[in-house]
Amino acid sequence: MNPPLSREACAARDAADPLAPLRAQFSLPPGVIYLDGNSLGVLPARAASRVQQVITEEWGRGLIRSWNDAGWIDLPRRVGDKIARLVGARPGEVVVADSTSVNLYKVLSAALRIAGSRTGPTPRRVVVSERSNFPTDLYIAESLVEQQGMRLELLDIDDIPARLREDVAVLMLTQVNYRTGRMADMADLSARAHAVGALAVWDLAHSAGAVPVDLNGAGADFAVGCGYKYLNGGPGAPAFCWVHARHVESFRQPLSGWMGHAAPFVFQPGYEPAPGIARYLCGTPPVLGIAALECGVDTVLAAEALGGMPALRAKSVELTELFIQLVRERLGASGLRPFGPSHAGQRGSQVSLAVPVDGSIDGYALMQALIERGVIGDYRAGDGSAAHPHLLRFGFTPLYLRYVDVFDAVQVLAELLESGAWREPRFARKAAVT
Repeated sequence: MNPPLSREACAARDAADPLAPLRAQFSLPPGVIYLDGNSLGVLPARAASRVQQVITEEWGRGLIRSWNDAGWIDLPRRVGDKIARLVGARPGEVVVADSTSVNLYKVLSAALRIAGSRTGPTPRRVVVSERSNFPTDLYIAESLVEQQGMRLELLDIDDIPARLREDVAVLMLTQVNYRTGRMADMADLSARAHAVGALAVWDLAHSAGAVPVDLNGAGADFAVGCGYKYLNGGPGAPAFCWVHARHVESFRQPLSGWMGHAAPFVFQPGYEPAPGIARYLCGTPPVLGIAALECGVDTVLAAEALGGMPALRAKSVELTELFIQLVRERLGASGLRPFGPSHAGQRGSQVSLAVPVDGSIDGYALMQALIERGVIGDYRAGDGSAAHPHLLRFGFTPLYLRYVDVFDAVQVLAELLESGAWREPRFARKAAVT
């Protein structure tokens, strides 16, 4: 049996890490081990000064002239082109706009219209998704299928391939599950959808900037993604959307705002959609938000000189594997257990620990105690069953996390479990917290 891992061994891995210089791009608060980048990325060091520059110079002095002089009008497509390099898209195929939920409404509407127009002996009236997909995706889908007289069917991920039949219009999935971290096979599932005449819509909220994504190579049809998680764009950062070239001209998305018009400054009545992905714009771009997002995207693109997304993915796998190994070595008797894929190739850049179903550990209280000790993860409630347990969730962003951070985080968790300090009343869930 191998000896337990030591902190010194982890420090040696940090010293040899070719990606270590990327950590200097971020403003990391002292005394904090941040394992929640899958909810909100860390502040890029350049973001504050860049946003201040937009405020004081471009807005303060340039005023309305900055739409042209500072290139504000081009921000959605310029930053979209940068994101395209991270998700396997070509220049001109990605646009930054609105929120993930709003963009999903746009692309799912388009997908349903295209799929519904396809003739065949069986009407296409079903949207298929994963039962544990992120709720906002399911809410948007519920709204659209109700409007169009269709239905939404939710299944466990392993049951989805068998359900793909000729009555399915759209397969809608998040590539990396927000609870378990399981990564769906985009190429395989998109191909299975296409085999029955359906379209594949993907949410990249937990994968863009964290794992290699190849939208064109995988044959996806539509995709949306989040700007404030692994892209480090800041709270409420604008999202992005992508449409495959074979579909982008075939439908006028439902939120036909002026920025998606072919000639927005002609100011004529009657909507004419812009060519290409620009038609998925809607209202005026949020300049401050996109400026901050661009700084975050640049922190990920900085890895291109050091091996790019494959190098980030390799370190991500090493960090999550290290965490799981340490949990098993140090916390095996606690009842906490890794919940999600055991094979690293099927795991995104996060690990969830299931709380014992016997109620011996209050996961919410334990997470609050961890956060007070400077280890920031998050808690996701389930129904308390073995199949859908309460979870302690930890994200591992290779841009700024070190191997010693992983060691120290598990050390703090072990100390809290041993001392029982998490049982103090101040950590208990308040009635208003859900």
